[in-house]
Amino acid sequence: MNVKHWSIAVSLVAIVAAAAVAQDSKKVPDKKAPDKPAAAVAQPELKLPPGWTAADMQACIAAATPGAMHERLAKDIGVWQGKNTMWMAPGTEPLKSDSTTTVSAIMDGRFVKLEMAGEIPGMGPYNGLAISGYDNVSKKFTSTWIDNHGTGMSIGEGELSKDGKTLSWNYKFNCPLTNKPVVMRQIETITGPETKTLEMYSPDPKTGKEYKMMVIELTKKK
Repeated sequence: MNVKHWSIAVSLVAIVAAAAVAQDSKKVPDKKAPDKPAAAVAQPELKLPPGWTAADMQACIAAATPGAMHERLAKDIGVWQGKNTMWMAPGTEPLKSDSTTTVSAIMDGRFVKLEMAGEIPGMGPYNGLAISGYDNVSKKFTSTWIDNHGTGMSIGEGELSKDGKTLSWNYKFNCPLTNKPVVMRQIETITGPETKTLEMYSPDPKTGKEYKMMVIELTKKK
């Protein structure tokens, strides 16, 4: 069994175990129904794979269970209006536009989906899609990003500041000018109860020096 198939198998076992735990927690006495022998209502016993221990199963369940960091992501659920400022290269005139970002929960709160819609001056409509989560195993925020202005996928990892106000991301993507992988930094800062700022920094493909490529001021709709 290769690594990919093993990972899928582990995930399936963890899902089955979590479902069994959830099912047990939902059981309530049925006062109308007559008493039945325990054997008639007992759930089938979950048998562990050869060599597995109860601790192994608990580790899988813990990895699959949403926690405090997933609640942190859920705070973004809603619709945000954005004021965008973008620079195509260092020293160029800023391009300004508006955007709308909709964040929703998926996979029973384990991930959030971010859909951005707007327009880039001179380039037409812009649509982007991100799936973000928190990996209980790596202890890092994770994200993927795709949009209608490219065929590549950006893969990101993020870390939260101790005060919980700043989420710092590193996104890897392939630069179409250099044909090499580069890293874009994104700093997400909470600035108020319903506001936050996204700052994006990327290497200039001509000089290799990092510059601020975009700022988005976001306000959450009530």
